[in-house]
Amino acid sequence: MGLREDIERYREVGEERRQDLAEFIQYGDLGSSRDDEIHIPIKIIDLPEFTYDQRDMGGVGQGGDGTPEPGEPVGQPEEGEDGDPGEEAGEHEYYEMDPEEFAQELDEELGLDLDPKGKQVVEEVEGDFTDITRTGPSSTLDFERLFKQGLKRKLAMDFDREYVSEALKIEGWGPAEVFEWARAEENLPVSRAWIDEQHAELSDSERDTYPSIDAMTDQVEREDTAQRIRREGVDQIPFRRDDERYRYPEVVQEREKNVVVVNIRDVSGSMREHKRELVERTFTPLDWYLQGKYDNAEFVYIAHDAEAWEVDRDEFFGIRSGGGTRISSAYELAKQRLDEAFPFDEWNRYVFAAGDSENSSNDTADNVVPLMNQIDANLHAYVETQPSGNAINATHAEEVERQFRGSDDVAVAYVSSPEDVTDAIYRILSTEETDE
Repeated sequence: MGLREDIERYREVGEERRQDLAEFIQYGDLGSSRDDEIHIPIKIIDLPEFTYDQRDMGGVGQGGDGTPEPGEPVGQPEEGEDGDPGEEAGEHEYYEMDPEEFAQELDEELGLDLDPKGKQVVEEVEGDFTDITRTGPSSTLDFERLFKQGLKRKLAMDFDREYVSEALKIEGWGPAEVFEWARAEENLPVSRAWIDEQHAELSDSERDTYPSIDAMTDQVEREDTAQRIRREGVDQIPFRRDDERYRYPEVVQEREKNVVVVNIRDVSGSMREHKRELVERTFTPLDWYLQGKYDNAEFVYIAHDAEAWEVDRDEFFGIRSGGGTRISSAYELAKQRLDEAFPFDEWNRYVFAAGDSENSSNDTADNVVPLMNQIDANLHAYVETQPSGNAINATHAEEVERQFRGSDDVAVAYVSSPEDVTDAIYRILSTEETDE
């Protein structure tokens, strides 16, 4: 194996060492990625290369002044030339993927397969020629079907004419006896008119050729239609006008898969750094996933304490905390934005909220739950981020879960550490999968 093959092999091994997707979501540096380009760390293996003594100080095999005398040490490494094992981190690079690839890999990682809905009809296009009609231009005639129908009819109507004709030569048998025998016992599609014609063509001496039906069948072997067609081929196929069918293209409606995601986060004073990190670690992959799944993805970012305001993406994922808490203020703003710009009959709508479940008194039951009922959405989700377990007044998630228990468009997830993030994402997205 040459150097080129060695290099390719090292690169393959390097890609295999890309950080696991679940591990990246739970512990990786999500901030190094953009909304349309995800950077997943990979460990780079040093490629093989030749190295040279840059100091040109001589050495074994160089001769001249650099040649050691017999018994003399070859040389000692200079102090500080080599580091101790494990002191330095390995070099890292990034594997880049777009949101569509991220969504595909997350589907595989979590066992999901969200099927995006297309709502607004963009255009109607002609698909494959799979539909048929009784009329149409001759160029679209389905001749294969016509031939098959004709061949089926020939097989159904055909019979061994010589065999039936021989039955007319049985002593004492006339057209009536032969017709009854052919239809009832032999199950042959013969007509009485044809038998009468064949009987009229026989001479008197031919009509007494066989003393009985048994004598005739002993001497004459019946040949079925399939055997005869294999031996003689097919001269004619009985086509009928009723068999004609014309192909035309199926009309396919292309629907635009639009999605708007409203991300709501609590930035009140109780949302300390660890809680904020868990919110960002959950919402960021959800943003990438839905952006990769839908043709056109729009995002609305809302922050709230006792009041709510809209922010851009960078501010949403880097905002600091302060103030009181009134979660309903965010849902009021979300409803206003959705009603103004994103009608539910044209847009798939997701409303994701996160916080530590602390809320002002009675706000969840009196205001948030009614607003969630008023906002039509494919999915409502609330993510509780409470690292130390539930605080005494952290009841919002439990109230929402209790109010919407059994609903297929509301999901509640609990995240107390990074290890819970992928489970929370699965909980949210699998609820939408069931709804599909």
